[in-house]
Amino acid sequence: MKLKYIFLGLACSSCLILTNTSCSLDYDPIDTYSDVTEGVTESGEKVAFKDKAAVESHLVTIYQRMRDRQEHWYNDFLIISDSHADNAYAGVTGAEVMPFETNSIEGSNSIIERDWNRYLEDIARANKLICNIDDVQDNSLTSSERAQYKAEARIFRAMILFDMVRLWGSIPVIITEAEDITSESIEGVYPQYFPSQSTEDEAYKQIETDLLESIAAAPDYNAADKTIFTKTVARTILAKVYAEKPLRDYTKVIQYCDQVAADGVDLVTDFSDLFGMNETNTDAKARNTKESILEAQFFSGSGNWCTWMFGRDLVNWNNNFTWAKWVTPSRDLIKAFENEGDLIRYKESIVYYKCTWSNYYPSDNYPFMYKCRSAYSSIIKYRYADVLLLKAEALIMKDGPDLAGAATIIDRIRTRAGIAKLSSSDKSSKSSMENALLKERRLELAFEGQRWYDLVRLGKVEEVMNAVYAKDSGRKPQMYPFDQNSYRLPIPQGSIDQNPNLVQNPGY
Repeated sequence: MKLKYIFLGLACSSCLILTNTSCSLDYDPIDTYSDVTEGVTESGEKVAFKDKAAVESHLVTIYQRMRDRQEHWYNDFLIISDSHADNAYAGVTGAEVMPFETNSIEGSNSIIERDWNRYLEDIARANKLICNIDDVQDNSLTSSERAQYKAEARIFRAMILFDMVRLWGSIPVIITEAEDITSESIEGVYPQYFPSQSTEDEAYKQIETDLLESIAAAPDYNAADKTIFTKTVARTILAKVYAEKPLRDYTKVIQYCDQVAADGVDLVTDFSDLFGMNETNTDAKARNTKESILEAQFFSGSGNWCTWMFGRDLVNWNNNFTWAKWVTPSRDLIKAFENEGDLIRYKESIVYYKCTWSNYYPSDNYPFMYKCRSAYSSIIKYRYADVLLLKAEALIMKDGPDLAGAATIIDRIRTRAGIAKLSSSDKSSKSSMENALLKERRLELAFEGQRWYDLVRLGKVEEVMNAVYAKDSGRKPQMYPFDQNSYRLPIPQGSIDQNPNLVQNPGY
């Protein structure tokens, strides 16, 4: 008798049935598992995909993860990247989000558990296509189509693994499907449902392999559609991967940044094209800009819900604006914008409304994160300014630094923002240029899921975060000092309880 699937994320051979309801913390979409497969052959054999149509339908569900499941890859990502760093306060005083501001996160935190499970579900969905597409008995599914669809799924898997390894370090790296457990197979199959963690090095090697092997067959860059896992997306992730410690290779960072530019990506002239609304506030100002590399898009009738979590929905002014919002801009970030005279990016990043709560500011002049400002706003996962500044980072940090080259890149970003170029003192040394880079990334990429990972990547967590509580009067009290153990989040305790092969990260 077969056992029910008991390890979330490994049940790749089962069918995921989605109830797409949006969405607050209390009304998350629910996934359930079933033994129903995609098809049955004429001989009665159960198969993952009956034909080409089934494969393409499954690929659509992978892309829908970018649209319909915003909690973990966007909503929670901003809590961790900005509220766990110095860009923002938690925003609400509930037990789920406050620990990210006060540095008191535990393995029992429900956000951590939700994200872990949903990332594993994402990987399972990718694995189902990757592991089964070559076995589909349908001659209309050509070899080039098989290669392309597999490449798209591998880019998606690499993206998810990259987010996971930066959050937790050692993670289960699952690239196969779990077989059915029977009385005869239980001894050999059981470990597939309860895998041990791979090291960070092993996780990064798998990410690198997925991306490098996907580039040849992945779709080409398409200036008219930035929702696709293209070669350019793979190159962008590779540039980010090679900037991280386990695979750090600044020559390759520069190489892949240059390849992204060669594909045709560039900065937009007007920063407001990235996040703005049209003149009547009825739709996004622009989609598929030349700066965007990967984005999730939303239109009338199928808008995103996550704007409710951060502020007002400009196409429906009073929609869900009766409760305090997440990711409240910090005084320290506001001061950083003001000190730089950075009005363009400030106004596109932060907006002030009157509200009915005063958790951090007076209710009649309360700041809100503004980069997702309507149900029709695109959510940009990767854009070229991030890539350019990564190249500048590589030029600064590599053996034989090219500080002048890095300054030219940073000045290009600053010129678009309408502020002065770097000063001579900024450009005087490697350490001053590193500080200038971090400041520029903070202002340019605020509320885009970058700040925490920048601090971790460059070893700045203790220096920045242990000092911010004294100079930012609005932050809730720091519960524990940041140290090397703070660079990784705790493994969810519920997952450890289910899987005895998981080991908690140090310090938790």
